[in-house]
Amino acid sequence: MALGPRLDLRQSQSLVMTPQLQQAIKLLALSNLEIETFIGESLEANPLLDVGERAPEPVSETVDMPEEARRTNLESSSVDQLIGEGRGADDRPLDIDAGSIDSDRDTGDGQRGLDDASWGSDLRGPAGEDGPGIDERASSGETLTEHLEAQVGAVTDDLRLAGIARYIIGQLDDAGYLPATLDEIAADLGIEPDEAEEGIAVVQSLDPTGIGARTLSECIALQAKEADRYDPCMAKLIDNLDLVARGELSRLKRMCAVDDEDFADMLAELRSYDPKPGMRFGGEPSGAVTPDILITPRTDGGWDIALNQATLPRLIVNRSYYVELKGTCDDKSSRAWLSDKLADANWLIKALDQRQRTILKVATELVKQQDGFFRHGVSQLKPLTLRTVAEAIGMHESTVSRVTSNKFLNCPRGTYELKYFFSSGVASAGGEGGASAEAVKAAIKQLIDAEDPKAILSDDALVELLKEKGFELARRTVAKYREAIGLGSSVQRRRQKALAGAR
Repeated sequence: MALGPRLDLRQSQSLVMTPQLQQAIKLLALSNLEIETFIGESLEANPLLDVGERAPEPVSETVDMPEEARRTNLESSSVDQLIGEGRGADDRPLDIDAGSIDSDRDTGDGQRGLDDASWGSDLRGPAGEDGPGIDERASSGETLTEHLEAQVGAVTDDLRLAGIARYIIGQLDDAGYLPATLDEIAADLGIEPDEAEEGIAVVQSLDPTGIGARTLSECIALQAKEADRYDPCMAKLIDNLDLVARGELSRLKRMCAVDDEDFADMLAELRSYDPKPGMRFGGEPSGAVTPDILITPRTDGGWDIALNQATLPRLIVNRSYYVELKGTCDDKSSRAWLSDKLADANWLIKALDQRQRTILKVATELVKQQDGFFRHGVSQLKPLTLRTVAEAIGMHESTVSRVTSNKFLNCPRGTYELKYFFSSGVASAGGEGGASAEAVKAAIKQLIDAEDPKAILSDDALVELLKEKGFELARRTVAKYREAIGLGSSVQRRRQKALAGAR
């Protein structure tokens, strides 16, 4: 076979993402405030862009409930005449197929598996699976210091010891650990180390359990003692957390002198403890959230859905400036530059218009799917997935994911992140997946808030009460949801309510 250069013709298919398509994808995931910043940068970069009056076209949707929602009036509305002079004549809502790019989709299920080697390297609190809703985050004003100082007076009557404890509380870091040594505390206060140790003991007796620990092992040991699980085998396991992190389970099992079943129970117990108890409390008060979508009820029982125009400037092309510049462009390169700027301006206006349509279409479907929540509250929140919404509106799942990222919705019940409305389902009396996980959490919180301080409900009792409400849940699931909303065990709640009654 002869070797030599030759020409071959081949056919192939490939998908090339243009800069405009990449920009459209980024715009879809930005919030209104981020869009406002982006528009400011675009105004500086493109002299043909200008800010005009608010768009006269309708930027809202109408949903009639419980009847089928109306078709969007935006799908038939005309686009700004200037856009027609640029590229992208199709004015349908933007839809991006995840098959063409790497999806940054968040499924809404924050659960991550914990293998034998990951516990020590990925220590996180029990509330790490499902974070609180935006309404809960905004109301978390009490700091760790305030929470602890309010308990000191109920724990000790010794004013000197109480003063030492309050000083130690002020030394704690955000996670609730005490970085200062015993000698440093004693030197700072001019007291004996024994008195400093007594002050640390007072702090460690406060809620949440594990506060005031000087090491991770001490923090976990305090919680094991609180749960009455600090036997010699558990103590040996806690003293060797570095081996847990490295996954040397066979060696640990021999050191603890237990069988496979007991060792598995010990590991499960270990993972249930909170390595950073102080992180349950906020620091500075949360800043106000500016909603991207506004939901208002109508007199006929339906809903009006609109974008927040206060954070959406309207871009236009400065035609007079374009004509002026065009008259001064004598060379080919200047004319090419001006033509590119005009095309970029028209395309950006088009992309922003498509973004608005896509957001409104997704928000409309969310309101249709979660009508019970908007009318009756979280108890009526239904299980919902990105796929369900995507199939209902004829878009790709990754597009819905981008639309619901970093966006907030304001309704008469408050301000919520769009991701809040996507929740996994749990078994109920009506069948599998018949109730939202958020609805179950709300039911658990309602039962615990109403419990008698002298008859604290155990997790088993909560299972039975929830069954009466139509929720079929295992005890372990109830414990997981209880911890996810920041509620302690029956032992912890009993002590908290006893302290509250003593104030």
